[in-house]
Amino acid sequence: QVQLEESGGGSVQAGGSLRLSCVVSGVSLNSYDVGWFRQAPGKEREFVAGMAWIGGITSYSDSVKGRFTISRDFGKRTAYLQMNNLKPEDTAVYVCASRPRSVGPRSTAGTYTTWGPGSQVTVSS
Repeated sequence: QVQLEESGGGSVQAGGSLRLSCVVSGVSLNSYDVGWFRQAPGKEREFVAGMAWIGGITSYSDSVKGRFTISRDFGKRTAYLQMNNLKPEDTAVYVCASRPRSVGPRSTAGTYTTWGPGSQVTVSS
């Protein structure tokens, strides 16, 4: 059974940085994708970034491209979301998700089969 455990959220001022971590257990990651989504109060869930575990092909939403970086550490079975130059509009609950590797867009939330509990990120102006 796949399990995801997130950490690294918190509060930061605009322009600051945070790094989220997502430890993946219970599955061989060789055939999986990992993604990060976020949901702000009163808004729909939004794709942030996604990556194929093998090969490392990444994709980003336009709103975070150039500021956020998704990466992974094979040995630690951990995916990361490095967030730089944070803005107040980045405030949201960030959730890590995984799915069997697919040729479909990594931005489609419905294709992900396992979700973490979420981690709050708050950016003040």
